[in-house]
Amino acid sequence: MTLQVRWWRWLQVLGLWALLCPIAPARTVLDLDAARQPAQLSDWGDYLIDNSPQHPPEDIAQLPETSWNPTLLKGIYPLKPGQALWIRIVVPPAPDQERWYLEIPYPALDHASLYTLDLAGQWSEQATGDLVANRAWPRPHRHPVLPLAVNAEVPTRYLLRIENAQGFSAPLRFVNESHLLASEQTVSVALGVYFGMALLAGLAGLVGALALRDLAYLYFGATSLLMGLTQIAWTGVGGLQLWPALPFWADRAPTVLACWTFVAMLLLDAAVVSVSQRSRYLHAFVWVLAAAGAALAVALLLTPSAMRFALALPFLITVPLVIAGLNVWAWRRGDRFGLWMTLAGLPFALALGLAVMRYAGWVPASTITEYGILMSLGLVKPAVFAVLLARSQARRENQLRIRGLDRLDPATGLINAQTFSERMAHMIARARRLRMQCAVMLIDVVNAEQLGRDFGSRSGEDLPVLVAGRLLETARDIDSVARLGSLRFGMLVEGPLTPQDAAALAPRVIARCLMPYRNKPAEWVVKVRVARALVPMDGDDTTKLLGELDSLLAASLGDGKRAILTPRDLLRNRPG
Repeated sequence: MTLQVRWWRWLQVLGLWALLCPIAPARTVLDLDAARQPAQLSDWGDYLIDNSPQHPPEDIAQLPETSWNPTLLKGIYPLKPGQALWIRIVVPPAPDQERWYLEIPYPALDHASLYTLDLAGQWSEQATGDLVANRAWPRPHRHPVLPLAVNAEVPTRYLLRIENAQGFSAPLRFVNESHLLASEQTVSVALGVYFGMALLAGLAGLVGALALRDLAYLYFGATSLLMGLTQIAWTGVGGLQLWPALPFWADRAPTVLACWTFVAMLLLDAAVVSVSQRSRYLHAFVWVLAAAGAALAVALLLTPSAMRFALALPFLITVPLVIAGLNVWAWRRGDRFGLWMTLAGLPFALALGLAVMRYAGWVPASTITEYGILMSLGLVKPAVFAVLLARSQARRENQLRIRGLDRLDPATGLINAQTFSERMAHMIARARRLRMQCAVMLIDVVNAEQLGRDFGSRSGEDLPVLVAGRLLETARDIDSVARLGSLRFGMLVEGPLTPQDAAALAPRVIARCLMPYRNKPAEWVVKVRVARALVPMDGDDTTKLLGELDSLLAASLGDGKRAILTPRDLLRNRPG
């Protein structure tokens, strides 16, 4: 075997070993550079999980190196209730003219202590977290921000102890004073816009509830205000601005307010899709679930932090599922607002899922997980308010239709006999005042029985609707068409009318009714008989004139030749 072949085989073996056993990447180097911020801790530090949080930093600092592991890149640590997460950080020499901070973007953090080893070998503590009053933090902020004592000549050693009942899943980063102020200004503008929208939506809901007397608007206003308060708690604004001296409430506010918000959301959705009118049992289930949420919110005030998330999570998952089910159920039963509410709630459902996963420690903290709900609600609230406005408009139209049922024929939508008589009286008075002629016509369908014999009884079920459509096509916008009986219709034709116009009215109606109908055989023809009178020439008494026209139609039942009748025919047929 030649030397060249042996070297080639050795290269192949080395290449295979390199593929199977890759070299571990080197740990990152922490560099506090003002030009590149924020500086992530990544795997520069070391961490360990202490089952007894009472150990002082002196004992932790003396543990052997084998007890420590490199900090995790994603920042998701297996921290459990009753344990403490210790992170060891050594900050290299950095210019001390800059003020640097260790930022923990986790507003719901229970407790964190940063220990700094000074030149005398003593550990000094800075405490922060929800269990510490915000005004007592080293630097009051929405989330923990701890000042660093950097040295330009020697490295500085730190120990960070974190206690959190819901685990810990937030990246640690280093920022200086200017970067912290700039980023907070940007976030403050966004939060101010959102909280302003929440307050405006709440006021709009309360005004709508008073003006329209609709409970859905009241629930919308309550939901908007509770959402704003919940986000104030979750983003840390409440602990910084509203309750800086109440660590008890600051620790419990996010979950308690979230439960109340979900109760309001459930009642809002049930009101929008009219669950109470559709199902008595489903409406009772909604109220039972809402009462359970209210009881849960009270119970969360009394439970320790370790149990709080486990108690609230089932309710926070159940309510969105129930809301989605109610919307789909209502939509399948003809409520178009159910589909709109389902589509409107999709952004919030996705953002809520990410927030719950972040709070449970399944995904690391990020801009999406922290502010995703704020961004989603910027879309959801206008969409839900638009649904409420459309619902109010539909209800207003329904109420107008209901109030008009005593003046309209429900089958054809034409005015009824009472309204016809009132309009006829007004038309006669107007004709006398303006000295013009108007026309009144009574129209009877005369071949309904024949159509039933020739084409079956079901073929004439829509006969009144078809005839009403043809009469409306014949009439002008200022004219009136009414249904006066099962197969009798009336028409008021406004003037002024010339004798020629009046003579052409009845033939036009008859010809229009004789035209073929859609989806009907060519032989399916409607024949009508028309009694016509001119007012005030043929009479100015509404009741008497209608009685004469009715007598004309009744007297002509046996006469199949004449289709147009006038009061002169009645005079001609009288004896003497």
